[in-house]
Amino acid sequence: MIKKIVLKQYQDIVNAAAKHISPVTRPPEGWICTVRKSLNMSGAQLARRLKVTRARVSQAEKGEIAGALTLKTMQEMAAAMNCQFVYAIIPNRDIETLIHQQAVEKATDLVRSASNHMALEMQMLTRGQMTDEISRLKKELLEKMPADFWDK
Repeated sequence: MIKKIVLKQYQDIVNAAAKHISPVTRPPEGWICTVRKSLNMSGAQLARRLKVTRARVSQAEKGEIAGALTLKTMQEMAAAMNCQFVYAIIPNRDIETLIHQQAVEKATDLVRSASNHMALEMQMLTRGQMTDEISRLKKELLEKMPADFWDK
């Protein structure tokens, strides 16, 4: 019971974040360069604020685009421009939908696998029986969420 309450609390946190953060695409030059230019701040000025070389700022801008910059460096760059660095992982759909989709996939895979074995013994399930069994198994998976729930 407690486990389900805690799980629901985590789901609520993620869903709330997803509602408050609209999808944002990184600008082609990256956020550091784009914000710096929007402030009309030169690379050398940002470097002086950070007490690093201009080359380091340039490396950071290139590193951001390549996806090779640390979160700490992004925070430092943002702070030097009087900005806030925001980091989040936002699901494509609400968490409940993602879990439901996984349960359907898992149930379908399990039923198909069992059906293949049964076919070898000439005991194939009808399409209706497969649909019913997938539905039953999906409900069971959602209720119990076994340790291998997200395994392929």
